[in-house]
Amino acid sequence: MTNSYFLPKPRAILFDLDGTLADTAPDLAAAMNRLRMVRGLAPTPFEQLRPMASAGARGMIGVAFGMQPGDDGYEELMLGFLDNYAAALAVESSLFDGVADLLRTLSRQGLAWGVVTNKAARFTEPLVQQIGLQGAACVVSGDTTAHAKPHPAPLLEAARRLALKPDQCWYVGDDLRDIQAGRAAGMPTVAAAWGYCGHAEPAGWGADALAETPLQLLELLAR
Repeated sequence: MTNSYFLPKPRAILFDLDGTLADTAPDLAAAMNRLRMVRGLAPTPFEQLRPMASAGARGMIGVAFGMQPGDDGYEELMLGFLDNYAAALAVESSLFDGVADLLRTLSRQGLAWGVVTNKAARFTEPLVQQIGLQGAACVVSGDTTAHAKPHPAPLLEAARRLALKPDQCWYVGDDLRDIQAGRAAGMPTVAAAWGYCGHAEPAGWGADALAETPLQLLELLAR
């Protein structure tokens, strides 16, 4: 674990969802491969899809079909993928090892914790209930505000709901966009190196700290 800057003691910790609190890649990959199979295509290996799970439909379609937003046929693929995912949202998804213990400890210490994700509310709300995140003090989805991360608006909305100043919250995430959003919002940031992280090295994202495991966050708090 590295710690580049002094981190002020927070009053709340906000977390990204996919790849930070929850390992949702198995269900996201299954939804994508169902889309390929109905088109007569072989499944894309899970090892190729997993690193891009934090990037949502854009990242998954980019790997599985080599297409990006704006390409002909992209919108149809996106809608099909999202429908597949909604139909089997939490079959194999679960909290990462150590997350449940981390959240219980935060609660015992009197620290609020919340979720800020780019996943749309139609997926976020049932997923939070099904995988054991009901104790979140706030949940902000990708369509809660007019902008998604890396824009700071979702994080500022979470701080508003908690009645805290942004600099009283830490933001923890496994994608460069998470760190960019946190910094833009004026929040100390922690890169979740245990997550998906795309194909990038989180040590280079400019986060205030890096944690290799969820429970290492408690070491940061203890400092």
